[in-house]
Amino acid sequence: MESVSVIIPVYNSHGSLPILIEQLHEVLAASYKEYEVLLVNDGSQDESWKLIQEFMKKYPWLHGIDLMRNYGQHNALLCGIRQAQYEIIVTLDDDLQNPPEEIPLLTNKLIREGCDVVYGTPREQQHGFLRDLASRITKVSLKSVMGVEAAQNASPFRAFRTAIREAFSQYDGSFVSIDVLLSWGASRFSFQPVSHKRRAIGASNYTFSKLLRHALDMITGFSVLPLQIASFLGFGFTIFGAAILVYVFINYLIHGSAVPGFAFLASIIAIFSGAQLLAIGIIGEYLARMHFRTLGRPPYKVRRHSDESVK
Repeated sequence: MESVSVIIPVYNSHGSLPILIEQLHEVLAASYKEYEVLLVNDGSQDESWKLIQEFMKKYPWLHGIDLMRNYGQHNALLCGIRQAQYEIIVTLDDDLQNPPEEIPLLTNKLIREGCDVVYGTPREQQHGFLRDLASRITKVSLKSVMGVEAAQNASPFRAFRTAIREAFSQYDGSFVSIDVLLSWGASRFSFQPVSHKRRAIGASNYTFSKLLRHALDMITGFSVLPLQIASFLGFGFTIFGAAILVYVFINYLIHGSAVPGFAFLASIIAIFSGAQLLAIGIIGEYLARMHFRTLGRPPYKVRRHSDESVK
């Protein structure tokens, strides 16, 4: 089996980390000749970083990266991806919902089918209704940005070839979507059905509103689709306005008077005003992104590596 780097973003995972690390030890030692695990501490407020330091003394294949603050899951993943040293990268959440023993399923499929990226797609989601709804909206947004059918099977449990990271090595934007960045250098996507357990420890940090915001950031950050929608919307309402003008003119010729009624006029003004505000809001989102890019805000900043603080 080829060598593998497992990258896990860590946020307030003091309860699940010991179990996760022990499971990883059993799976990786039995399946790979060379391997490493990079735990990226994304500004945890509990004892997660202290645990990482303790386990690093026990396992030489374990490495810790402590970020300056909480940047977000995808930003933490980007940090780990850029420091991985082996041929295949596997990303995994820290909540134990995707069992580590299924990592070989993804890497085997990656090698056997010659894929660039393999997603571990849950056979059945173990979230609530609102969370599942937000996940579906995010996947629809992701599909529109990536332009590939495989986006509907995207998940945080993924395996891909390390060489793909060269396609986004120069990316320095503060908003990060790993799946979109992978699509810059990959064309062969696949998926592997995997189990998805209920979260036994703690609660998910991805709420319904956060997932919707992530979907909006993804579309406006990596796609011009909203601008195209605004353009079509403006064109459509221009045709609608011209049709109303023709209607008013014909009504005047036939009846000798304009169309009566304040409600009619107020409705037309409200429709056009709403369309204009929508278009302005979309353009504002893009201007805001340009503004944040000019600030030079980094996607992440490393405070220290575990090697630097544990002797």
